Amino acid sequence: MASTELFAYAKINLSLDVIGKRDDGYHELRMIMQSIKLHDIVHIETAASGIAVSCDNKQVPSDLENIAGKAALLITGKFGIKGGLKIYVKKNIPVAAGLAGGSADAAAVLKGINDLFSLGVSNTGLMAMGKQIGADVPFCIAGGTMLAEGIGEKLTALASFSGVNLVLIKPKIGVSTAWVYKNLDIGKIINRPDTEKLIAALGNSDINQVAANMKNVLEGVTIPSYNVIQEAKDRLIEMGAIGSMMSGSGPAVFGIFTDRHKAEKAYKATKDSRWDRFLTKSG
Repeated sequence: MASTELFAYAKINLSLDVIGKRDDGYHELRMIMQSIKLHDIVHIETAASGIAVSCDNKQVPSDLENIAGKAALLITGKFGIKGGLKIYVKKNIPVAAGLAGGSADAAAVLKGINDLFSLGVSNTGLMAMGKQIGADVPFCIAGGTMLAEGIGEKLTALASFSGVNLVLIKPKIGVSTAWVYKNLDIGKIINRPDTEKLIAALGNSDINQVAANMKNVLEGVTIPSYNVIQEAKDRLIEMGAIGSMMSGSGPAVFGIFTDRHKAEKAYKATKDSRWDRFLTKSG
């Protein structure tokens, strides 16, 4: 049986702004998304029949309700691929954290099947398919540093922010993305990110200005209900992060560090029973 294995990279937001609500119920976003080195491992191999999905994390569905399974059904159906597939996901990205772990797995499945069967689909074509599965999937296919607009699927490449040292904290709580957006009052958002200033800082490779101008309007919903998120942010700043912010709808937060030594020191010093920690870099 033929097989392939891919890394599925998580993402963080360097900014997140909600511009308005669309007629279809989705929110209009403007945000800067960044790949990070933290990744799942997705193994795909051909089988006699059917599509089977399994995962080493019990929080993740091990059936076709898994977004990775939905991605496999979509691309195999579109190209009339015969035979079966076995997909195994080794999870390293925290689940339901605002890090696009599920979307990253789906993106890896689309890429992997494209390669495994030599379908020759371009990244643009894969991203169009990914949009049908989830708003973050196109970014997870493209990766890098991107301005994301619309529901997150309209992507514009920005100057790279790769290689920056990060400490990631995932509080041991669950936050529903639907709940966050339901409780967001767009008319009461005051402290919005200056996206153009952030884009300029990226263009100037100015890590301090990026860190100083990061904002996520969803923090105004999530943090008042989950104080541990603010505590994690504060701890990262205390330990030398030049900026700290919640990613997506949370609850994961990250801190930016100017060098590896400071990041390693902060990683060790932020040990706490209320959260998990990850030492990583932007990708």
